[in-house]
Amino acid sequence: MVRQILPLSALLAGSGFLLFAGGVNSLILPIRGEIEGFSAAALGLLGTGWALGYVAGCLQTPVIVARVGHIRAFGVMCALAAITVLLSLILISPWFWIPLRAISGFCFAGAAMVVESWLNERAEPSTRGKIFGAYTMINLAASTAGQMVIVTGDPSGFLFFVLAAIVYCAALLPTALSASATPAPLVSAKLDIRMLWRNSPVAVFAVLMVGISNASFGTLAAVFAARSGLDVAGIALFASLPILAGAVAQVPVGWLSDKYDRRVVLLGITALAILVDAAFLFLAPSQEIALLGLVAVFGAAVFSMYPVIIAHASDHAAPGSFIQISGGILLMFGVGSIIGPTVAGFAMSAIGSSSLFLITGAAHLLMLLFTVLRIVTTPALPAEAKGAFQAGPLGRATTPETANLASNEVPEDRTP
Repeated sequence: MVRQILPLSALLAGSGFLLFAGGVNSLILPIRGEIEGFSAAALGLLGTGWALGYVAGCLQTPVIVARVGHIRAFGVMCALAAITVLLSLILISPWFWIPLRAISGFCFAGAAMVVESWLNERAEPSTRGKIFGAYTMINLAASTAGQMVIVTGDPSGFLFFVLAAIVYCAALLPTALSASATPAPLVSAKLDIRMLWRNSPVAVFAVLMVGISNASFGTLAAVFAARSGLDVAGIALFASLPILAGAVAQVPVGWLSDKYDRRVVLLGITALAILVDAAFLFLAPSQEIALLGLVAVFGAAVFSMYPVIIAHASDHAAPGSFIQISGGILLMFGVGSIIGPTVAGFAMSAIGSSSLFLITGAAHLLMLLFTVLRIVTTPALPAEAKGAFQAGPLGRATTPETANLASNEVPEDRTP
């Protein structure tokens, strides 16, 4: 294992730095925004801006890389991400932060796609699974560490903005010094809703709802936690525990989805998410242990949905089309990620912080009802026709190149 991973250590280190800086940046902004008195609506628009930039990055990065090459493109993305973090420190206003956050989303998608393309080029079929697993775990650990580092200092100062910028710049070094050969052109993401709908209506509708739910929570969880009375350490745990729980939950959820109809498994974890939504809304927990316990269960449910949806969509995909299907599903997730934080932010401003779970609950309820309808009207796929579930990164840490790295397929069209 070590012998297989060691030659790729530079690329994996670059990805780890990227995710660490992103974790710092994603949590310091809502915490600092709360300190500065920004409205929940404005903070929700930060998530919308990030999602817009992220989708644009998935679409445009292949064109940029084709023009200037992988190393230059990666360098531009990391440098620009560092600049946006520092500008966020200088220009403390939501009207500056929203477009800056969009640039951050664009840079993150672009830099991640370059790293994943490079890893894919170096991965042999026999080692691809190990490499993808190592990549996923490093990114999860780095992102969580980036969020948890917030507890070590004062979020009202400049430290964490500067730290994120430094680490974004550090992400440049491993790839710039790497002697790896330049990889092939990147996979182009294409959004063909009609084709996706014909392939799997459940996957299309569910991933749209998951985008709304997960992006709302990912953007505004820190705001909810702060308004629930948690200190900085509690806020960091409230944001990080769900991600860790979602990663752990993929093991039993994946086993169940391989054994039973994936739609039924999706139904089960959606029902669990609705119960937690209802608990936050109607029980209004105020004790830290109750808040953290509920949010861990919430994360286990909502952050294990995306891999089940991808697996269900791939079960119905034509041979050789997995990468195209997963890229389209990712962009549908991005569309939901644009809608969710905007709606949730305005709801929290108008109704109160608990309305975050009113929005996530509404998305989960719609997903549950549509899935029930499809189960009743459409027979399940035979077990022998299903592929194997594969755990993977959560939706917001996924790019079209992630599917390419996770798959043994060769995409039909790698040209931008």
